[in-house]
Amino acid sequence: MKKIDFLAIGDIVVDAFINIKDAHVHCKIDTLACEICLRFGDKVPYESVTVVPAVGNSPNAAVAAARLGLSSALVSAIGKDKNGKDCLKVLKEENVNTKFINVNKNQSTNYHYVLLHNAERTILTKHAPFEYKPLKKLKKVGWFYLSSLGSHALPLHQEIEEFLKSHPETKLSFQPGTYQISLGYKKLKYFYERADIFICNKEEANRILETQIEDIKELLKKISGLGPKITVITDGPNGAYAFDKITMWSAPMYPDIAPPVDRTGAGDAFSSTFTAAITLGKTIPEALRWGPINSMSVVQYIGAREGLLSQEKLLEYLQKAPADYKVKEI
Repeated sequence: MKKIDFLAIGDIVVDAFINIKDAHVHCKIDTLACEICLRFGDKVPYESVTVVPAVGNSPNAAVAAARLGLSSALVSAIGKDKNGKDCLKVLKEENVNTKFINVNKNQSTNYHYVLLHNAERTILTKHAPFEYKPLKKLKKVGWFYLSSLGSHALPLHQEIEEFLKSHPETKLSFQPGTYQISLGYKKLKYFYERADIFICNKEEANRILETQIEDIKELLKKISGLGPKITVITDGPNGAYAFDKITMWSAPMYPDIAPPVDRTGAGDAFSSTFTAAITLGKTIPEALRWGPINSMSVVQYIGAREGLLSQEKLLEYLQKAPADYKVKEI
């Protein structure tokens, strides 16, 4: 088997985007407590439904890496149904190796409902208790990209750990999903310590640390103290930050070319593009300039995949970047 540059590991889903206008958003002082409100016990009209197969943190990353020119593969699982076939079809069209996707005969492929309202989304999720293909047939892998897996997947984490211990040359990028964060640092300590790149957003960093730290430098230091060689924290409109235990950098958002349509997948686009750039031999500052461009592009479309850029198109945006689109040491 030829060497795989980028092997993404995580659950795959079909997203059904239900675009609703007849809704209200109520926020308190703490914007994390915002709520979307629909009339209870009534008929609520919707504008449209858009079904997007083969998405999820890791599938998005696998497609991003393939479009950027890396040999890409995905470890995941689907049901033996039409939705599963649709996912495989999309991945093959995107030049993602599907050899390590296990088809579970008695399960349905994960199907999520996404309530889309004014470019923001609320996702109704369900992860089936899938079985995954064993990793023992894997040989040459440049990078593992480990992200969102459901509560049933602890055995897979153990298998990944065993592979990485026996293949020290394989690098690890860890972008934990909701369940992985909820497990706490101690249960996944190996992955934090082994990570060559660790990526999360500011709220997730505080959840991992069980803190409420506002200062980004302090957050970078504390997450870095858990073990990763390169720590990256994103902070929405404030941009992204990186720390390699010596130097800290900050990068702004790439300006939107038009008002965002849907913010789903913006974080995945950044994380996977940053990792892909490092895989391609770019420096941390260069990778910090690549990531926001793909995020900007993704939010121009419904769903997390359509806006992912080829390397040629990404470099074109980079060449046209405004003068103040610069990475700075902090």
